[in-house]
Amino acid sequence: MKKRFLALGLACLLLVIGFAGCAAHKSAAPGEAAVNMAVWDGAVYDYAAAPAEAPATSADASAPAKIIHTAEMDLETTDFGGAVEALAQLTGELGGYYESSRLDTDGGRRTSYTVRVPAENFRSFLDRAGSICHVLSVREDAADVSEVYYDTEGRLKTQQAKLDRLRELLGQAADMEDMISLESAISQTEEEIDRLSGTLSRWDSQVDLASVAVCLRQVSRLSNVPEPAQTFGQRMAAAFREGLAAFGAWVRELLEALAYSWTWLLLALAVLVIAVFLLRRAVKKRKCK
Repeated sequence: MKKRFLALGLACLLLVIGFAGCAAHKSAAPGEAAVNMAVWDGAVYDYAAAPAEAPATSADASAPAKIIHTAEMDLETTDFGGAVEALAQLTGELGGYYESSRLDTDGGRRTSYTVRVPAENFRSFLDRAGSICHVLSVREDAADVSEVYYDTEGRLKTQQAKLDRLRELLGQAADMEDMISLESAISQTEEEIDRLSGTLSRWDSQVDLASVAVCLRQVSRLSNVPEPAQTFGQRMAAAFREGLAAFGAWVRELLEALAYSWTWLLLALAVLVIAVFLLRRAVKKRKCK
């Protein structure tokens, strides 16, 4: 008798799978297991029934808002090394870290970071980074994912409740065919739970840690910052310093070029010594004649 009821239950289960797949199309994600109900010993089990504790939704005023904060900062400085060190210290003080970094020396010193800081320190990082460097532009964005977050959380709880019911039925099943059907439904439900859990974990990371893309470049003069008027003596002193710096740069480049070509210089010196030796020998021969 039990086997007949079990066969009837499995038939109802397969039938409900087809109807539930259409009915849940609007609320369930693609690929979600559509096993919702079964009959066991004359009792109807609804796998998709809501948990005893209703999940939080975006309409629940007590549920905290889920906001993803991101920003892009374009900065410049005349003291590149000092600014890089100060930004690293600021990130550490605020409990953040560099998710990625890149240093580019082609066409001037330039670096870019992706900084992750706790959401509560997001505003503090922007303000203090702006005081360390000269800010060219700042772009902020706050994405409210509360509705989709709590909807996903509710569907996760539903899938977990469904998994518990499926495991309960599997423990009572005695027929191999019934076990295979239930294990297949359990596998699909576990996959959906893993997918929903991964989605929530990614959103939690983005909500808890704000992301700031920082681009810092070195300049000799800050943009859009007028310089104070200078006297003739100040201009002469500046011109002397710039000329001395240019001469020093030329000397450094010359020494580097000599260092790269020392083998050729050594060969040229050897040729010169031999040529002088042969010339003196020829002169002595002429005097002897």
